[in-house]
Amino acid sequence: MSSVNYKDENIKTIFIHIVAVILLFSPQVNAINVISNITAETTTLSVTQLRRIYSMRQVHWQNGIPIVVYVLASKNPLHQQFCREQLRLFPYQLDRIWHKLTFSGYGVAPIEVATESELIHAVKSTKGAIGYVENSLEVKDVNIIKIDD
Repeated sequence: MSSVNYKDENIKTIFIHIVAVILLFSPQVNAINVISNITAETTTLSVTQLRRIYSMRQVHWQNGIPIVVYVLASKNPLHQQFCREQLRLFPYQLDRIWHKLTFSGYGVAPIEVATESELIHAVKSTKGAIGYVENSLEVKDVNIIKIDD
């Protein structure tokens, strides 16, 4: 009888782990959207291209306009979610890339803003800008960029 209980407990544990993995990798209701200034003329990017932009290795859009990257603070939950879901990096990995670029003199870090509304305003008003928002439904006069796997 005790072996039956042991098997039942194993099945429960496996079931809980499966549910946890499904929840971890399922799309969230509050999706992160990448936005750009309308001068970027881009509506689709691959994950690799987006990573190159945010690691400051791609500095111009396809039309030649310089890319201006805006971000929220590394501790901001929206920034952390953006890094994990869109860039598929941990925020500290991105910070290391930016620190290495700035301290070596080979590049500059993105422009950090305090709030999501400041980020939206900055992207709207800066030629070639890119950023991210939690919900793009309320954002007007920007490109909503689809990220392809």
